[in-house]
Amino acid sequence: MKLNQRLLAQLRAVTRSLMRKGPAGPAAVIQEALNDASAPQHAAQRQMHDLGVTAPAPAPVDLPFTTGRQETPPGKFIDGSHANEAGTRDYKLYVPGSYTGEAVPLLVMLHGCTQDPEDFANGTQMNALAEELPCLVLYPEQSKQANASRCWNWFNAVDQRRDQGEPSIIAGMTRAIMERYAVEAGQVYVAGLSAGGAMATIMGTLYPDLYAAVGVHSGLPFASAHDLPSALAAMKGGFRRAQAETGRPLPIIVFHGDRDTTVHPANGEEVVAQGARHLPRRVAVEPGRVPDGHAYTRTVHRRADGAVHAEHWVVHGAGHAWFGGNARGSYTDGKGPDASREMMRFFTTRR
Repeated sequence: MKLNQRLLAQLRAVTRSLMRKGPAGPAAVIQEALNDASAPQHAAQRQMHDLGVTAPAPAPVDLPFTTGRQETPPGKFIDGSHANEAGTRDYKLYVPGSYTGEAVPLLVMLHGCTQDPEDFANGTQMNALAEELPCLVLYPEQSKQANASRCWNWFNAVDQRRDQGEPSIIAGMTRAIMERYAVEAGQVYVAGLSAGGAMATIMGTLYPDLYAAVGVHSGLPFASAHDLPSALAAMKGGFRRAQAETGRPLPIIVFHGDRDTTVHPANGEEVVAQGARHLPRRVAVEPGRVPDGHAYTRTVHRRADGAVHAEHWVVHGAGHAWFGGNARGSYTDGKGPDASREMMRFFTTRR
């Protein structure tokens, strides 16, 4: 049984994307399926599923859930670079067309492995949300020299310390943008996906004086690993817990799929536990469902004064992907809920 033309086109698009962005391994597996003209269609689809790769939808209208945001916002996507003693990293900065020089919030977005700023911006559609607020969005870019798969090195001991390693570069980059543009005091946030989510927890833990809140999507808790073997164990749920108190926990919103086979959902639970450890046990559990999409459970943790400090969104039947994302980016799940909008709501209502 031969692959139909539509699946062939989708597989070739995914292969080209993987070859551009990441190690050759996944791309080679998919290319092998393409080269075998006698491979059954369901076998190729199974290979893609096992790799965590979703072929792009033919058009946004085919997605069960859509954010309705414009795919190409009218602002400027500016290239930049920041360097210090720990190294150099490039970045992209989105300045919305609605920005007129007044003080606005700043959101730092940390991509996942094999991704880059353009891919992450396309998938999360955070730039379109930045037009609505408005706000600036900074996308630091991991280099292949620092990590062959473009993963942030969240598992290295040096990259879990303030003013050292990659945290110092990201923090320095954040401060540089704050000096160059009008940024609203107390309205600087950091969020990330997967390895970027793990690095976001590090940034929020080490720099509570710089960031006001943290968003973690499919990420890992602070100091959950100290080298590559322990990182692989942590991703399977065998993480270590931080040995010491790490200061004042920041407000945090966490998204995780309960079918995530890349980063075990127990990691999301521990991220919330770290962020809510100082709170009284004032917890509200709110089930919900996206129309024609995923069901989810939102657990809200409140401070003694009743204000929301932490939100934990467990998305049922979902894997390792940005929820509510656009298929133009990698690792997205269009069935919702809209993680980008919910994160921005959580961040910007904390004034």
